[in-house]
Amino acid sequence: MFGMSELAVILVVVIVVLGIRKLPELARSAGKATRILKSEARALKEKERDEAPPRS
Repeated sequence: MFGMSELAVILVVVIVVLGIRKLPELARSAGKATRILKSEARALKEKERDEAPPRS
């Protein structure tokens, strides 16, 4: 029937046609979510590094 690439193209077209007014808002939200995810990942790495027992 449809392959993965065809479905992706159809999905992109539907998003652009139906959500053209909301695209900037969605992009801002995605950017904020990415920044939050990166900062949380950094904080988790720092916490793990601080809690790790010292190597001998």
